[in-house]
Amino acid sequence: MNDKQIGINDFSEEVRKALSGLEYQQLTDVQQQVIPLVLEGKDSIVKAETGSGKTAAFAIPVCERIEIDRRNPQALVLTPTRELAVQVKQDISNIGRFKRIRCAAVFGRQSMEGQKRELAQRVHVIVGTPGRTLDHIERKNIKLEEINYLIIDEADKLLDMGFIDQVEAIINMLPVVRTTLLFSATMPERISEICSTYMRDPVRVDIARAQPVSQQIEQFYYEVDEYEKTELLHKLIYIVRPDSAILFCNTRDRADVVAESLRKAGFVCESLHGGLEQRERLQTMERFKRGEVRFLVATDVAARGIHVDDVGLVVNIDIPLDKETYVHRVGRTGRAGSQGLAVTFALPRELAFLAALEEYVDCKISRRDYPSAAEVAAGRASFAAGRMEKSEIKLLKSDQLNKEITRIRINGGKKTKMRPGDILGAITNISGITAADIGIIDIQDTCSYVEIHGEKGRMVLEELPATKIKGKIYSSKLVF
Repeated sequence: MNDKQIGINDFSEEVRKALSGLEYQQLTDVQQQVIPLVLEGKDSIVKAETGSGKTAAFAIPVCERIEIDRRNPQALVLTPTRELAVQVKQDISNIGRFKRIRCAAVFGRQSMEGQKRELAQRVHVIVGTPGRTLDHIERKNIKLEEINYLIIDEADKLLDMGFIDQVEAIINMLPVVRTTLLFSATMPERISEICSTYMRDPVRVDIARAQPVSQQIEQFYYEVDEYEKTELLHKLIYIVRPDSAILFCNTRDRADVVAESLRKAGFVCESLHGGLEQRERLQTMERFKRGEVRFLVATDVAARGIHVDDVGLVVNIDIPLDKETYVHRVGRTGRAGSQGLAVTFALPRELAFLAALEEYVDCKISRRDYPSAAEVAAGRASFAAGRMEKSEIKLLKSDQLNKEITRIRINGGKKTKMRPGDILGAITNISGITAADIGIIDIQDTCSYVEIHGEKGRMVLEELPATKIKGKIYSSKLVF
């Protein structure tokens, strides 16, 4: 337990600016306790659940300690799923945006060569799933000599999914002198063994478990037969009319069938599961977060990286297989102080499990009668009227940061032997532009991207057509 109280103003100017843009008001309990430990270089075992703010608890101090001019990675984060890797990368990139911290995510079912090219550039933080991370290490695509921080995120899930042997293999390749942080909602014996073997006098931080399910969430269930689920779901949507909803299924086939039935009924809906290509999954998640997709039919693993504050409805079309999964699903609604609604479709044989679930979450899960024909008809009319209104696209927190950054594409890359220093030197020759105005420079095969901070972006964009880079004029255009 660390008693030192810290606030947003205790961080560097660059990190403060990012946190302000991300609308951080105050630090959560886990952040208050963990951040000072990381800044002091102490190994830590943190027992905290998803949604406690644990990502920022390690992302903020790691971003504070990153030495921006060093070429090799300085921090490695291991996560159990691709979605969580993407989410953590986004969080670290946002927090480190104005410090010009580059973060790469590596995971399976995505181009190995594309990831290799990204890793060949200056990368400060790597977030990855164990299998793909180990693969890159063995191929010498990741240099480990300067890793100062190892973060093992959701360690119990890594254990459940069979990744612990790979995690240990990675740990054994890392520098012995480092700061190791382990985050886990539970602490199985195998995880405790890893802590005692690989950590130096770790500080234990146990974040008191909040109410398993928020009091902001109303929970009820319908007793159904299997063949009734699709029709009942349509009726439920009509009477609740949520702005957005996540509908959980236990299998990818079920998710696709449900999504197709909703689309045929005129709902804007997509499915999200492990059978989709990674690019499709990321695009679907982005569209849902922005409000372009109103209903998301998801399996549990695919939904783990979704953190949206205003999901009005969660439906368990298939009852979850265990109690923790129920808590995770229901926790997608009722976030950030908003009122949520969680509905479960229970088969007659599943009622005993539902009773045990009610005791586990210490909250009443009431039984409801099917909606009446009059309720459904009225809801359908209101829903149809609402569809005529133009949907409001939501701004993501990262969009707020992008307002202060101009991203420019330059049509020259590795094939023309472009280097970050070439772009940096050329742009700083523009009158009124200094190195401090220039953010991340990303050199790709045929093009390059450069970020300009503050109000200087328009100035750079106007001057680039007449600015030589390596003695040549390259065409350029605004990205955002």
